[in-house]
Amino acid sequence: MILREYTGNSTGMQFDPRTKIILLILCVISATIAPSLLYESVLIFVVAVFGCASGKVLRSLLCAAFYGVFYMLTLFIMSLEKGGLYTVFTSWLGLFYTVYPCAFLAGIILSTTKVGEFLTAMNKAHIPNKVVIPLAVMLRYIPTVREDWEYIKDAMRLRDITPSLLGFLKKPAMTVECLYVPLLMTASNTADELSAAALTRGIENPRPRTCLLRIRFRGRDVAATALAICVLVLGFVWERIV
Repeated sequence: MILREYTGNSTGMQFDPRTKIILLILCVISATIAPSLLYESVLIFVVAVFGCASGKVLRSLLCAAFYGVFYMLTLFIMSLEKGGLYTVFTSWLGLFYTVYPCAFLAGIILSTTKVGEFLTAMNKAHIPNKVVIPLAVMLRYIPTVREDWEYIKDAMRLRDITPSLLGFLKKPAMTVECLYVPLLMTASNTADELSAAALTRGIENPRPRTCLLRIRFRGRDVAATALAICVLVLGFVWERIV
């Protein structure tokens, strides 16, 4: 039974979860084939526009500004004479430019997609449960671990232990013991707990899921997908037109 329109994110445009997955796949391909830094900047701009349209304006602007800092740093490094340091930095920055657009878009998707909406969309797309269940657990895993990490930091501040570089240099053994070991244990247990919770709530039920939200493709989904395809095609023909 459907009672109302899809309004999972009231502060911005609502995109179908299937559209978000398609956009992420296209973004991964675009970042992999990126022929130049200028094309990478175009890709980041498009992701930032999508983030602003989804209601994550501040996050999108901050991530775009962070990318701008690395872009200027890259231009500076490329102006230096080639050597060992040049090779190290260019190799690391190459990895950064491949991963960052995908991480940027994935962060927006995770923060604007609820598990119930995602499961309904996947069932409509007839995706098998062997694929849906791990993805559903992943959607809850990262926010849960982040929340536990904040709790660990708050507790350790009472013992004058912080996760900063300065705190690690002052008390390396204590920082590892009181911060990172609990985080690893929490991360290990969280996956099992979320999987058990999903099974308890009937995620393996073969019957069609019901949803209070109307999840369907709209004009905005078509426009976003078309824009992502255009960016991907631009990557293949970039060297011919620039």
